[in-house]
Amino acid sequence: MTSDERTIKALWSDWWQRWPRWVAKATVLWAVLYAGFGLACVLSGTSLPYHGTDSGASGLGWVVVAVGALAALVSGAVVLYGLRPALRVLLWVVCALAGITAFSLLMDVITLMLGQGVGSRASAANKALSAVGAVLLAATARSDHQSTGSAVRAPSAAPPIVRLAAWAGTLAFVPYAVMKLVWASGGTFAGITGEEMLAISERNGASEIFLTLESWGLDPTALLAVLGVFLLWGLVRPWGQVFPRWTLFLRGRRVPRWLPLAPALLGAATLAPYGVVGVGYLALATADVVTMRRGDFHSSGDALLVGWIGMVAFAVYGIALIIAARSYWLRTRPAYQTTVATE
Repeated sequence: MTSDERTIKALWSDWWQRWPRWVAKATVLWAVLYAGFGLACVLSGTSLPYHGTDSGASGLGWVVVAVGALAALVSGAVVLYGLRPALRVLLWVVCALAGITAFSLLMDVITLMLGQGVGSRASAANKALSAVGAVLLAATARSDHQSTGSAVRAPSAAPPIVRLAAWAGTLAFVPYAVMKLVWASGGTFAGITGEEMLAISERNGASEIFLTLESWGLDPTALLAVLGVFLLWGLVRPWGQVFPRWTLFLRGRRVPRWLPLAPALLGAATLAPYGVVGVGYLALATADVVTMRRGDFHSSGDALLVGWIGMVAFAVYGIALIIAARSYWLRTRPAYQTTVATE
């Protein structure tokens, strides 16, 4: 490493270690931009559809303006007066609101990864901005804590109960993956043949990448499930904390905590509530309290069967991801003594 590289690294390290001093200002900037984004949507008549429904030209837009304005007021007060207990509570409240608004961002990310366009660019931008805001608000709420040491904990495995949750999350995806691969290989499941499912995907606007993989007998969502299971076990096993040998220049180095935690939190925040609510709805449909729409299937019973397989997988995996992410967060914390940050 050259002297210039060492200087740049030292400056970056010093700037990053001072994050409790600048994060509140960054949150104010985000809040103003977020409120401005919502106001621009309202004034231009841009609709922000949510979960496939059109919320109208101004409905969710005004919500965005309100969340952004509240975040600006609270974070601005932190900049001026410091982090008081009441302000910390308000920061967590606004953080929760931003997190709710960012819900289903994972679905947009997946569609983009598969080469498909999102249903609404404005809605996708709103979710992405909300996710960034949730991170900044949470960091601001924790900005009075700063590490005084840099000792790194040795890589460790999660406790047995957490590994048990990881096994549950893994096994929950097995029926889902099998179902998808049956269709991708041309077989029949729940009364739908592979050819019919491919035609349905094409009719619903699936991308060329998606359709090509399907024609090769590889279901993209099953492949994503495999990646999800890999992430889950990386959170609970020691190898998820150190770069492996095949990463060449990075081998043997510690994995930055945010690298696995960012997709884990995004996945958990989307799949856990989506799956739990879905399971609740399917339970009501099974008990004939509500009517299950058959959609593209030949009967409501077929749609119910596929729904149970999918929602149970999402719910169990999402909950397992929450448990594993929390364990990873605790096990990879630097061994330091926490003090209150001062100017």
